Amino acid sequence: MSKLKQNRAASFAVVVLVYILAIVVGIAVYRMLDLSWWLALLIADIAATAVTFLFSVIFGSASVYDPYWSVQPPVILAALAIGRELSALSALLLFVVFFWGIRLTVNWAYTFRNLTHQDWRYTMLKEKTGVFYPVINFVGIHLVPTLVVYGCILPAVYAIASSLDLTVGSVLCLVVSLGAAVMQGIADIQMHKFRQSRETPFIRVGLWKYSRHPNYLGEILMWWGVALSVVCAAPRVWYLAAGALANTVLFFAVSIPMADARQSKKEGFSAYKHETRMLLPLKK
Repeated sequence: MSKLKQNRAASFAVVVLVYILAIVVGIAVYRMLDLSWWLALLIADIAATAVTFLFSVIFGSASVYDPYWSVQPPVILAALAIGRELSALSALLLFVVFFWGIRLTVNWAYTFRNLTHQDWRYTMLKEKTGVFYPVINFVGIHLVPTLVVYGCILPAVYAIASSLDLTVGSVLCLVVSLGAAVMQGIADIQMHKFRQSRETPFIRVGLWKYSRHPNYLGEILMWWGVALSVVCAAPRVWYLAAGALANTVLFFAVSIPMADARQSKKEGFSAYKHETRMLLPLKK
């Protein structure tokens, strides 16, 4: 087990197999349930999450869950779209979500070390919560993000299931989503180059010159674009934008504060924070 976890190729293969199993379990659970489509999908999603949680415990790394954020939406939409005659809106949603998901998954694969590595945030939570960490691990690290992404993808699921027609507003919103995914990709490439040299404590080039978290900004805009593209096509389902709202709250309440708290330990953070906006590069 120890040698397997230290080997990058073997670790990568294990993660791939875990996700294949999670997908199979999720699809099987969905087909078994005689419930409303949204509830059956939710339960199936949670079942797939439970599979990744089980293996994260077995291998002692909650980062087994890391790709779930980007793998779940394309898989759900692909499973739903197979065998259907897709409307123009459905096809565009599939394209945008697949572009976003593939890019983000490739970025994860590029940065993936092996199964001995765990995201610093998970390690910090483990140290702080002690005996309660198994609960925090399942609820906070696995379940909550799954529910948030489920909420984010629900508008697209509804659009495909209902064969909604494309509107001008929908196109404009999906352009925002596509631009947000491209922005995330550019931000990630710039961060990778910075980490190779680390000539300064903080990255202050490219998109990072104007925003401390351009990757988070891209993620927020991505799902607002998806949600509003569906609302433009069917205003009656405005409430489906709740997933994009939950995603925004997650970044503002958890992800950004944790990232800033870690950066604040570096000398010069106060000046950096004063000179660089959190998300949008607007004048103070």
